[in-house]
Amino acid sequence: MRQFESQVNDFMDSLIEESASLEPAPVPAVFSPPLSDKERNKLRYCSFSSSLNELFEVNHIRTIYHMFIALLILFILSTLVVDFIDEGRLVLDFDLLVYAFGQFPLVVCTWICMFLSVLLSQSWSCPKLCSLLFGSTFLLYQALGLGFLPTYVVVSNSLPPASCFIIILEQVRLMMKAHSYVRENVPRVLARAKDKTGPSLVVPQVSQYLYFLFAPTLIYRDSYPRNPVIRWSYVATKLLQVLGSLFYAYYVFVRLCIPQFRSISLQLFDLRAMVLCVFNSILPGVLVLFLAFFAFLHCWLNAFAEMLRFADRMFYKDWWNSTSFANYYRTWNVVVHDWLYYYVYRDFLWMSQKRCKAAAMFFVFTVSAVVHEYILAICFGFFYPVLFCLFMCFGMMFNFILHDQRKGPIWNIIMWTSLFLGQGVIICLYSQEWYAQRYCPVKEPSFLELLTPRSWSCHLQKGLVADSDRL
Repeated sequence: MRQFESQVNDFMDSLIEESASLEPAPVPAVFSPPLSDKERNKLRYCSFSSSLNELFEVNHIRTIYHMFIALLILFILSTLVVDFIDEGRLVLDFDLLVYAFGQFPLVVCTWICMFLSVLLSQSWSCPKLCSLLFGSTFLLYQALGLGFLPTYVVVSNSLPPASCFIIILEQVRLMMKAHSYVRENVPRVLARAKDKTGPSLVVPQVSQYLYFLFAPTLIYRDSYPRNPVIRWSYVATKLLQVLGSLFYAYYVFVRLCIPQFRSISLQLFDLRAMVLCVFNSILPGVLVLFLAFFAFLHCWLNAFAEMLRFADRMFYKDWWNSTSFANYYRTWNVVVHDWLYYYVYRDFLWMSQKRCKAAAMFFVFTVSAVVHEYILAICFGFFYPVLFCLFMCFGMMFNFILHDQRKGPIWNIIMWTSLFLGQGVIICLYSQEWYAQRYCPVKEPSFLELLTPRSWSCHLQKGLVADSDRL
C-alpha cells in the first residue's frame, strides 16, 4: 500500500508540475467586453478554504454536525426496529440502493466514452478554433457526441435514477467544460490572426486540458493555484463522508418518503391532500437539500481538489446567511454561477451591447431552468415541469423582491421559509408522479399523454379498476 501510494503521489506530482511549468498566455478581450477591475479580481483564482472546513473548527458548529450524525443513527435504529417487528428478525436490506445504481458497468462504459471523446477533441481543436469547419464540427459534436448519445443510452436501456444522474450530470459537466475551453482559447486565435507580428500562439498542452477536465472548476485556465502536498487522510475522510451521506439519503427515503407516497398516489389529490403532502415533505426535502450540498459541493469537490492540489476551494460561500435570493443564487453553487455569469450573462450583454440587463438575467434563469428540468425529466423518465415553473416564476419573482438591499434577520427567515416550502413542493409532486407512473402505466401513450402528469388521473383509473373488480 505504501508503494502504491508513493507511485500515485509521483504520478500526480509529475502531472501537476508539468501543467504548472507552462506559462499561461495572455487572453485578449476581443471576443467579449473588457473585464472591469472588480470582475478581473473575481475571475482570478486564489488559495481559499471551504467555509465549512473553517466552521467545523468551531466546537459549536461541529456540534450541529454531530446532531446530524445522531439523527442518522436514529434512522438506522428505527428501520431495524420496524423490520424486527414486521419480520421477526433484524434485516439490513439495501434493495433501494442496489436498484438505484443498477446497470453500473454500462454507466462506467458510457462515462469512459464521453470522457475520451472530450479529451481527444482537444488534440485537433486549437490550431483551427476560429475556422468555419471547426465551429460546425464542434457544434455537431456537442449536439450528437455529448448531447444525443448519452441520453439515448439512458433512455433506451431504462437506467434507474442514480445511474441516470451519473451519466446526465457528467454529460452536462463535460459540455460546460468543453464550451469553456473553446470559449477561453478563441480570443487567443483571433488576436494572433489580427497581429501576426506578435508572439507566437501558445497552444494549451494535453496535460493542462486533462487537469482541467478533472479539476473542480468549469472555467478553463492554463494554470491554477496549487497546494504543496496531498493530504490522503483528508481525501479518505471526504470520500467516507460522501458514502455516509448516500446512506443518509437512503434512510430518509425509506423512513420518510416511501411509506407516505406509496399510497398517496392512489388517493384523490385535492387541495387538502396537496397541502398536507407539501408540509409532510418539507423535512425530507430539507434533509435531501443539506445532504446534496454537503456530499457534492463540500465533500466530493474538496476530495478532488485535494487529490489535484487545487488550492481554490471556494465552491460555495455562506449562502445560509443570505437575506436575499439574489445573494443565495450567487453563493449556493459558485462553480456553476461563475460559468453562467461569464459565458451566458456577460456574452448576452456583449451581443446586446449592454442594453438589456433584465433580458440577460431572464436568459440566465431560462438556461438554468431548462437544464435542471432536462436532468430531472431524463433521470425520472417523465416530464413534469415543477422545477422549471419554480425557477421561472417564483425564482425570478424572489430575485427582484428579495434583492440585495434587503438586510436584517427577518429577510433571512423569509429566505429560509421560502426555500423549505420549495423543497416540500419538489419532493411532494415529483414523488407522487413517480409512483403514479408505476401504478397507472400507459402502454402506447400519445404525445399529449406524455406531457400530462399521470398523478392527475391515476386515482380515477384505479377507481375504475376497483369498480370493475367489484362488478
